[in-house]
Amino acid sequence: MSSASSTTSGAAKPASTRAKPANKWEAAADWTDGRLGIYSLAKANLRKIFPDHWSFMLGEICLYTFIIIIMTGVYLTLFFKPSMGEVIYDGSYVPLKGIQMSEAYASTVDISFEVRGGLLIRQIHHWAALVFVAAMLVHMMRVFFTGAFRKPREINWVFGFLLLVLGMFDGFFGYSLPDDLLSGTGIRFMEGAVLATPLIGTYIQMFLFGGEFPGHDIVPRFFTIHVLLIPGIMLGLLVAHLILVFYHKHTQWAGPGKTEKNVVGMPLMPVYMAKAGGFFFLVFGLIAAVSAIASINPIWAYGPYRPDQVSTDAQPDWYMGFSEGLIRVMPGWEIGLWGHTLNLGVFIPLMVVFPLVLVSIAVYPFIEGWITGDKREHHILDRPRNAPVRTALGAAWISLYLVLLVAGGNDLFATHLHLSLNDVTYFVRVGFFVVPVLTFIVTKRWCLGLQRRDKEKVLHGRETGVIKRLPHGEFVEVHAQLPQTDLYKLTAHEQIKPVELPAQTDENGVARKAGVLTRTRAKLSRGFYGEGSQIPKPTSEEHHEITSGHGHH
Repeated sequence: MSSASSTTSGAAKPASTRAKPANKWEAAADWTDGRLGIYSLAKANLRKIFPDHWSFMLGEICLYTFIIIIMTGVYLTLFFKPSMGEVIYDGSYVPLKGIQMSEAYASTVDISFEVRGGLLIRQIHHWAALVFVAAMLVHMMRVFFTGAFRKPREINWVFGFLLLVLGMFDGFFGYSLPDDLLSGTGIRFMEGAVLATPLIGTYIQMFLFGGEFPGHDIVPRFFTIHVLLIPGIMLGLLVAHLILVFYHKHTQWAGPGKTEKNVVGMPLMPVYMAKAGGFFFLVFGLIAAVSAIASINPIWAYGPYRPDQVSTDAQPDWYMGFSEGLIRVMPGWEIGLWGHTLNLGVFIPLMVVFPLVLVSIAVYPFIEGWITGDKREHHILDRPRNAPVRTALGAAWISLYLVLLVAGGNDLFATHLHLSLNDVTYFVRVGFFVVPVLTFIVTKRWCLGLQRRDKEKVLHGRETGVIKRLPHGEFVEVHAQLPQTDLYKLTAHEQIKPVELPAQTDENGVARKAGVLTRTRAKLSRGFYGEGSQIPKPTSEEHHEITSGHGHH
């Protein structure tokens, strides 16, 4: 009777029967729990099970670097002056003495040379930002290639995508704040892209810069966007992202005992939290070590921004390089309409191609779900080889990104490799259309080859290196059957059947036409899952026939 009554959910014990707190800390904990329900919340979630795999740490790196960015960013705001007011530098860095510069640039130089530990914190902040965006990109690639974005995680994919895009733009605003010659060149590039937008370009420019470039409000407005607006949105998205991870439970790789309805792993407390804590300090330590060794963004070497100068070898951070590459390789086409000039050389890359690529990434889970018509929940991950078309699409996108990254640094490739700048540009223009197609074909065939290899291993086992001579003189290699665990992993994936078009006539013999969307869906489904896009899994009958001694060695 007593045990049954003690498990009643949410029932509070009368004051007369409630045990008295043993000390003041327990009393404080009881007081807090009575108002916030922390104990019940912790009891329900701290024993939540998480699977263990190295690839799941990519998401943790995103979280840890975001925390590092916030911590170092708060420290830097104590000394940074987001002002474009002009001052004459009179600090400890002798080469800049007597030079006119903005207060933003002067305060950044002071952080680097006057504030104790300021340069290290600046370097950690910048390196953590680079790792943050890189980790988000690689994390999303892991989610994409393993199919972890499928129902019920489509919304979480969109949250992750928004975090990636916001992280990229926040990084751009961040390295624009010092008002040095390199960042000023990047702002000038962005201004040209903004002005190429028809109808609203000038309004956006006035909103960002507060007037004609370079204006007097760039740094204060960028500072507000960088430290308040975008981080606030990102923090909300991050919390929502983690809540959905808890709610949907974590995905896991196929294996014995693992199903769509369970999770095999370790509890959040104490095992997972202990590992996560150690991993946080490992990430922080590695970023701090890199920051102490490798210099990044030495603004004192560039000097303050001047509109009439451009720094040599000016390049944006890697995650914005592909957007610049789009503009560098686009022909400088222009159209004059009603007394206005439309700069297609900037408008098409940044206002058509760039958004189209981003939108296609954001909506891909919904597109694949529509093609398959699969309404079930998926918590078991796909091996990339078992989804050849999806894997090939992801590889093609990565190849396109790398091609555009080359385009963004075409001048450096030309000078360092002693090539013609025009040759590099023409190569990238052709590669923009050719390289993704070739990558798609090669990757798809590669995946199909790996599927055939898995099928051979399931049916014939693994090679042992032992040669046996048969009675009739033939030499064969002895194969050993795979363990049941490996057999399960190689055959656990589901092979989706292509969507079939409805019959051309109904039950009354009346012609029934399929709509455009229906026909399109059927064609895409055949392309994704039809013959030539997946190798049939070995059946239990095939495995039994071979392993029973008929032709197996």
